[in-house]
Amino acid sequence: MKMIRNRFGNLSRVSVQLQRHVQQMATSAAVAPAEGATINEFRTAVANPGEHSALQLAKFYTIPAEQKKQIFTGGGLPKQYELQIKTFTEACLMVRNPALELLEYIKGADLTKPVVRYVLYGENGTGKTLTMAHVLHYGALNDFLLVHVPWAPNWMKRPKEASNAAGQEGMIDLPFDAAAWLVHFKNQNGKLLQRLQLKTGKEYVWSKRESTPAGSPLLELVEHGIARIKYASETTAALISELKQLSTAGQCKVMVAIDGFNAFFHPITRIFSDNKQRVTPDRITLTQPFLDITNYDWTNGVCILSVDKIAMTEGYMDSYMPRYLLGQAGFEHLDPFVPVHVDNYTDKEFHSYINYYLDRHWINKTPQGFEEQLKFMSNKNPYSLMQLVRAL
Repeated sequence: MKMIRNRFGNLSRVSVQLQRHVQQMATSAAVAPAEGATINEFRTAVANPGEHSALQLAKFYTIPAEQKKQIFTGGGLPKQYELQIKTFTEACLMVRNPALELLEYIKGADLTKPVVRYVLYGENGTGKTLTMAHVLHYGALNDFLLVHVPWAPNWMKRPKEASNAAGQEGMIDLPFDAAAWLVHFKNQNGKLLQRLQLKTGKEYVWSKRESTPAGSPLLELVEHGIARIKYASETTAALISELKQLSTAGQCKVMVAIDGFNAFFHPITRIFSDNKQRVTPDRITLTQPFLDITNYDWTNGVCILSVDKIAMTEGYMDSYMPRYLLGQAGFEHLDPFVPVHVDNYTDKEFHSYINYYLDRHWINKTPQGFEEQLKFMSNKNPYSLMQLVRAL
């Protein structure tokens, strides 16, 4: 970072001292544009993802705080981006081509046909997670029940707790992770579930004294798994099975979004069995339900999945292509699917990004060639660029 300061200007910090030296901007740094206010060239007032088109390409739109809280409290945004949201006191996403492509596919899809699987792929840091976040926002505003796994590799690499699954020999249970996912599902879908009044199709017996009768509210099934962590994984499997049936029956529509989906097909996990051997993903109780819902044996839904090199960090990082990352089993599981490539910023997107940071008074553009230097050092990779301009 010293080299950056010496060669092409001081990358600014959010501090009183820096603010004295920041050039005067046309837009206030603390307040997002109000309705009816003049929108900068890098912003759009169109906050509904369903209305985004090529007219909003490379522009930032703002997610209202309540919607952001509903959709992303349990995860779904990169940590560095969350810090940026906290610093800038606004949640802004750039409208990019991959998201527009996905939204066009989804809006034009015939949901009476078997579910279509869309696979986001690209190099590290190109914005696959934020593309998925853009589409999730659309789903939440258009009455899709969200089945969202913010980062599947967490279950395989760093589970909260692992134990032998009761009644399933050789299987490993992740009860706390399953319960946390159920809380995330409830936060995202609680209001919609209450409005739809969905019911379970059969009885679920958990023990001699505990059961969920057929015809129970689906929300009651979710709350059971949260309250009785011991049965959280079984409850998750039951919930996903019910969602497939309800969706196929036309009682709801479902959007499945799983980031790092290829983790389900990695040869090994970082979880150890009783004999100190690493277990395979298929021996994790949470794996099968999410493989089931990414099959094409149901209707009235869509699946948005991402494959990522950093989801498989042990000898499987030579390529970002889906066939390589999924392996034969994973590729056959999804085949046929629609690939959506997420690439580095275009020149227009890069310029918009720099203008947004200038507007937020996060960087101070002083020397000539400033943008070209950042463009060269980051190769227009979104994550690399964010790292270059992060707080020092």
